[in-house]
Amino acid sequence: MFPPDLLASIPHSPGVYLMLDKKAGVLYVGKAKDLRKRLTSYARLAGTTEGKTAVMLSHVHKVDTLLTRTEKEALILEASLIKKYRPRYNIVLRDDKNYPLLKVTVQEEWPRVVMTRRKKKDGARYFGPYSSSAAMWTTLKLLSSIFPLRRCKTHQLQARTRPCLNGQMHNCLAPCMGLSKREEYQEMVARVIMVLDGHNRDLITTLTSQMSSAARNQDFERAALIRDQIQALSRTLEKQVVVAGHAKDQDIFGMARKDASLALAILLVRNGTLNGSRTFFLSDPLGDDAAILSQVLNQYYDQGDNLPQEILLPCEPEDKEILNERLSDLRGESVHLRIPQRGELMQLIAMAAANAAQVFAEREKKEQSWQTLAEAMVKSLHLSCSPETIECLDISTTSGQQAVGSLVCFKQGEPARHHFRHYKIRTVDGPDDYAMMGEVLQRRLRRGLKENDLPDLLMVDGGRGQLGIALRVAREQGVEEAEEMEWIGIAKEKQREGEKLYKPGRKNPIILPPHSPVLLYLMRIRDESHRYGISLHRKLRNRSTLTSELDSISGIGPQKKQALLKHLGSLRQIKLASEDTLTRVPGIGPELAREIRHYFHQDARHHEQPEEKA
Repeated sequence: MFPPDLLASIPHSPGVYLMLDKKAGVLYVGKAKDLRKRLTSYARLAGTTEGKTAVMLSHVHKVDTLLTRTEKEALILEASLIKKYRPRYNIVLRDDKNYPLLKVTVQEEWPRVVMTRRKKKDGARYFGPYSSSAAMWTTLKLLSSIFPLRRCKTHQLQARTRPCLNGQMHNCLAPCMGLSKREEYQEMVARVIMVLDGHNRDLITTLTSQMSSAARNQDFERAALIRDQIQALSRTLEKQVVVAGHAKDQDIFGMARKDASLALAILLVRNGTLNGSRTFFLSDPLGDDAAILSQVLNQYYDQGDNLPQEILLPCEPEDKEILNERLSDLRGESVHLRIPQRGELMQLIAMAAANAAQVFAEREKKEQSWQTLAEAMVKSLHLSCSPETIECLDISTTSGQQAVGSLVCFKQGEPARHHFRHYKIRTVDGPDDYAMMGEVLQRRLRRGLKENDLPDLLMVDGGRGQLGIALRVAREQGVEEAEEMEWIGIAKEKQREGEKLYKPGRKNPIILPPHSPVLLYLMRIRDESHRYGISLHRKLRNRSTLTSELDSISGIGPQKKQALLKHLGSLRQIKLASEDTLTRVPGIGPELAREIRHYFHQDARHHEQPEEKA
């Protein structure tokens, strides 16, 4: 219920308001030029029964306000709080997939280009995301062939006495051998960034000038190298789609609605060519198109990454002037928000809108595909209902050590990664997979009953024995009496028989054809649980190895261990590092560097000693 006595204490000033439920959870974050007027408008709606806003207000127990000096400060604070709390009724932009990005490590002395799926505030330049992994790898392969930067994984360059394989094949400038000058290397990094920014034409113009200069100075080897780079870039330009008759950087927004849902598409135009796109799906956003577009712009450009000089919009956003000022501050120069009404720019908006409409078509196609698969699962596995939510449990261990339970969740055919869970085994010592599975299931089912959050189908990785343990734990927790829940065990048997599916109360296993879509889907879920479990298991095992070896060196504590790993990348690189390299790590002085070097060098000599003959 919206607090009736709230308005008396609210001033007529700009600020941000947070609507909270009974448990102090944030339901909605909003901004206002005049907090009293904005909250008064909500008070008028309180008590009505229609609309999403009325539903939200019925859950509001308290409203907190934060005053700001200006409306622009309120805009910035609103974006920060939405990002922090991710409120249920705010627009929170998230992709359906975790798209790959390309990262140029400009913060390093000798930068690299690497693929990543997570953007960090580490000083590096990020490009993407790429909706197609194949397109991303093609781009990375092209960059590696034209601009041979180093590919080693360490943050700091390790000196070598001979070049690596890439260096020998002239696919790397080999700065580790002292074969590359820093100025030339940084110039090549700048060219890579120009390509990823979409400024290929500007780069070709620059390279052509440099090639001519090198030829005039009779530096024909350098001229030939630049010529090859120009030819490779020209071939990529032929494949790029020109969407504008200018050389501007633009982002083009398109919107499409279907019932209460809204889809957004953003076309990224760099130097007049289409450089990529992003799409977002909002199932039931709060507010009209102008308010939604304002929130989207504020969130999408929150970090100020790759802000273009011009943004084309399908309608005028709420608080356009404040947004324009905010985006210009982030870019460091003017950003123009334009709402085309006719002509060529209107055609670009229509193209973006068509891409937004395609989001609905793809979701409908995916939904139809899932319905077909779900019906086949009900029939093949003799289920009582469609398994909309499936979870799979796997145990990863090495002789009972570093045991980890991994639980993955799939909803309507797709992984729901925010429901993935790792479980550290607490009560079992030694290699007892049955007891470990029992412990994890007990914890999962107990939480599921408490939160009313149990899957339609729970799959255990294993045969009849593992399934029996699962059913025993379920009976102990009262799951069978409380919920309708299906169980299945999946086990790889003899090669000729393939995968076997075990069900409660059934004597013989279900054996599906090797290419059955149902079997392939269940195997995909099982393999994902393997991968997810092994990732943490490997991390724990490596951490244990690192800890045990470095703990043996006097003067190495938790902070210095972390610093060594952060700067050198791995235990192997720490072992290979010279004293000079070790002293570059913060907190590692000359004496400690000698101690580390002596410890691993002595250990290596001990292992290299031949066995004495009797």
